[in-house]
Amino acid sequence: MRELTEFERFVIESKGTERPFSGEYNQHDAPGVYHCKRCDAPLYLSEHKFNAHCGWPAFDDEIPGAVKRLPDADGHRVEIVCHQCGAHLGHVFEGEYLTDKNLRHCVNSVSMVFKGETKQMSDDSHIRWATLGGGCFWCLEAVFSQLRGVIAVKSGYSGGDASSANYRAVCAGDTGHAEVVQIEFDSHIISFDELLEVFWRSHDPTTLNRQGNDVGTQYRSVIFAHDDEQIKTASQMIARLTEAKVFDKPIVTELVALENFYPAEPYHDAYFEHNGQQPYCQMVVKPKVDKIKALFKERLKSGGGA
Repeated sequence: MRELTEFERFVIESKGTERPFSGEYNQHDAPGVYHCKRCDAPLYLSEHKFNAHCGWPAFDDEIPGAVKRLPDADGHRVEIVCHQCGAHLGHVFEGEYLTDKNLRHCVNSVSMVFKGETKQMSDDSHIRWATLGGGCFWCLEAVFSQLRGVIAVKSGYSGGDASSANYRAVCAGDTGHAEVVQIEFDSHIISFDELLEVFWRSHDPTTLNRQGNDVGTQYRSVIFAHDDEQIKTASQMIARLTEAKVFDKPIVTELVALENFYPAEPYHDAYFEHNGQQPYCQMVVKPKVDKIKALFKERLKSGGGA
C-alpha cells in the first residue's frame, strides 16, 4: 500500500471529493493505464476515457473486475471503489447517453496514478513471463508445459502474503492466494495472446471461485499481469470474448497487477507427469491435457508429453 498524503486520505479513505476541474487527469489524454493510488491495481485503460465536461476524469468502461459498485451513503448515487483495496474512486452514472456505452465513471484524479506507454517494460528481451490461475495448478502446469515456446512452468501462489504461501494454508481458502502457474516463454515463438487463448480453453472462466469439484477462492480464475501491456491485452481479449458471446455466462476472470509469486513446494513440480495414474490426474487433469492437444496440435512441443 502506498503512503498517502492528508488530502489523498480525505478522498480515498474518507470518501471526499476533489474540486471540479482541479484534478491532474481531468484533461489528460495520453495513452496508458490508470491505477489505484493506494494499492496500484489497474483500473482503466486510456481508451476508456472521454471528455464528459463534468470537471472530473470520466471513463465509459473499466478493466474487468477492477471496480466495485456500492450504494452511496446519500441513498441515491452508486459509489465506485477499487475492488482490490476498497479505495474510494468516485461514482458511476448510467442513462446520460454521453457515449455508446451509456456509462460514466466519474473518478477523482487523486484516487489514481497514471502509467504511460513509455513506462512499459523497457527490456527488449524476447523472454517473458505470465502468471495465470484457473483452478488446480496441477492442471494448468500440465497444459502449458505442452506448448512450443514455453520454456518452463512453475506452480505457485499469488494474491496473498509470504506467511501463508504454502499448500496447507492455501487449501483452507482464506489466505487471499490463488493457485497459479508462472510461465516463462519465448515471445518470438508464442505470444501472450496465444497463451491466453489456451488459458480460456483450459478452464471455465465463468464460474466464480470454482473449477468443477474444486471450490474456493484459491481456485478462482485470475490473470496476474506483469506489466501494463499484459493488462491491456487481457482486458481487450475479455471484451472481445464477451462481445462475441463465446461463453454462455459472463466472464468472471480477475485481472490484477502481479505483486508477488511464491513457488509451490517441490513435490508439485510436473505433478501430472509424475503422478499420471492417480485418480485425480486421470479424471480431471488428463481430459484437459487431451483437449488442449486436440485444439492446438500445431503449437505442441515435438514429441508431446507433459
